[in-house]
Parts: sequence; structure tokens; C-alpha cells
Amino acid sequence: MAKQTYYEQHNEELYLKFNDLLDKLPYFCGEYFTGVDMRTSVLTKLNYATDFAVFFDFLVHKIRGFVGKDVTDITLQDLNEYVDASVIEYFLRYLSFYSFNGKPYRNGEKAKARKLSAVRSLFKYFYNKDKLKENVASKVSMPKLHEKTIVRLNSDEVDDMLELAEAENKFNTSFRDKYNLNARERDIAILTLMLGTGIRVSECVGINVDDVDMKNMAFKVTRKGGNMSVLYFSEEVRDALDVYMDWRKKRLMQAGLYTDVEALFISLQNKRITVRAVENIVKKYTGLANPLKSVSPHKLRSTYGTALYRETKDIYMVAEVLGHRDVNTTKKHYAALDEDIKREASSKVVLRKK
Repeated sequence: MAKQTYYEQHNEELYLKFNDLLDKLPYFCGEYFTGVDMRTSVLTKLNYATDFAVFFDFLVHKIRGFVGKDVTDITLQDLNEYVDASVIEYFLRYLSFYSFNGKPYRNGEKAKARKLSAVRSLFKYFYNKDKLKENVASKVSMPKLHEKTIVRLNSDEVDDMLELAEAENKFNTSFRDKYNLNARERDIAILTLMLGTGIRVSECVGINVDDVDMKNMAFKVTRKGGNMSVLYFSEEVRDALDVYMDWRKKRLMQAGLYTDVEALFISLQNKRITVRAVENIVKKYTGLANPLKSVSPHKLRSTYGTALYRETKDIYMVAEVLGHRDVNTTKKHYAALDEDIKREASSKVVLRKK
């Protein structure tokens, strides 16, 4: 039996969480998820189930006709009888600050829009099945989403971040410096690979040693949706990986685990590094380079995409390398270079020919 890939293992974990959550929702949610199963990923299903849990918890605590009921006892007839557009609007207001499972939460416009989208999908499904007399959720407007400034690092900040990752003394205590030296080669390799290829943090975490071809400077990644793709890296990335691979080999051989660990990037416990750990690495070094910018791994992706577009002016190439199915996504997030475009346009029209 073939070993599971990281992507398959991760999906299995998501399914377990989804199934556990589904047991705590009204019975008809099972019918809904069966109906949309073939066109939604497990992550989407888990996110929708989480949003449904918040919505039904709101109903049993705030809405007449539901108060005192257990969430699992809610029926479609209850929705028909007690939920109208004003209830959905109340739900959106409630989401600004609420408590769920004993924890406080705040939602901005983007989170509210996602939860409303989930509720709309549920009501639309059962309305189309003639099990709801009216699609009341469709009468509620989506929150207005304001465009956020796209955060990316400039070339000087990238240089500073990588130099800081290489430095022996960079923190305010010798203990922190000593701790970070233990993983310096790994951290440099991760940062260099992400900045040099634009891969997602989940793709980075999922790479195995056998996925990397150092001779041809190529590697395999599992993209969103599970599709495999081969990407290429520069000599600069190869050099950082070479140094890291030596560090990794020595570490695992000392622990007697060299042939047991498939993951390319490992933790100090000699296990596959987690998404959260990579997020912390990025936050740590970008925070040193520029404390005023809040930078996530996705911002490194934005940095790469923007740099590639500046060099090539080929939005389709950028979309292909980044794994975007829709080039409009690329245009929106990685080609938002208004000043560059305006500056270049200013010299294109000649008024007087000499």
C-alpha cells in the first residue's frame, strides 16, 4: 500500500474535523453537504460547517422560536417559520462581536461576507429543493468590502531580512541568538525558497526530499485542489538548499532518523515542520527587517509575484508560476503597480517629434 502524501494526510485530518462538526449541526446540513460534495473541497466544507455552527448558535441564543432548543433539533420548518431577512441582518450585526463556545470573536467585513455567503448557499440549496418557501438570505446585501493595500517587501527589505537570518547576533538576548542559530540553515532555506518561487506556505510544508531535483533545479508541489506541478528555482535558491540539506542530513543521522523522515523541511524535533512554525519564522525575520509591516508567508508570495511581473510584464507567466486558475486573481493581487504603470505610460506618448 502506497504511503499517503502530506496533502492526503492533511485532507484526512480536515475530514475528521468536518465529520465531528457535522454531528453537532441540524440533520439537514448533512443533506446539504451531500448535495454540494462534488464541487467543494474539504476545506470549503469545513469552513462552511464552522460558519453554520456560528449561525445556528446565534439562532438558539437570540431568536424567538429557537431559544432553548438544541442546535441539532432545529428543523427546516423552524427556518421557514422564524427566519426572515431581518434575522439575517441581525446576524450580520451580531458578528461584529460575539461569543462562541465560551470564546470572544470579532468579525470584520470580509469575515461577515464569508459567513453570509455560507448562509446564502444553505438557504438557496433548500429553496431550490422546494424545502424552504422563500430564500430570505438572498434579500440581504453582502457587506461592502474595501480594498486593502497589498503589503509586499521591497528589494532592500528582502536583503535586510536574509542578512538578518544569516547573522549570528540579531536578538536582544544571547539565549534567543543561540536558539535561532540551531535552525539558521533551515530558516534561510525556507525564506529563500518562498521568496524565490512564490509558493504557498502549505506547499512549502508539504515538500518531500524526493520531490526536489537539485541537478535540474526543480521541485514538485501539490497545488490547491491536489494538482501536482513542477516548478524551477534559481542558483541562489539552490545554494541555500544545498547548505540546508547538509544540515538536515547531519541532524537526522545523529538522531538515527535519516531514512525515516520524508519531509524536506523539519522542525527541531525532527518532524515535518508545521504551517504555524513557518508563519512564525516569516514573522520573526520580517519583523526585524521592518517592524512597521505585518508580513505573513502570503506576503512573500506577493513580493515574488510583484517582482516577477516587474521583470517580465507578462501577467500570464506570473499566473502560471503562482498556480492561479484565473488570471484576474493575478491582476488584482500581483499587478497592482499603479505608480510603475503610470510612470512608464508617461513616456509613451511623444508630443513633438524632433
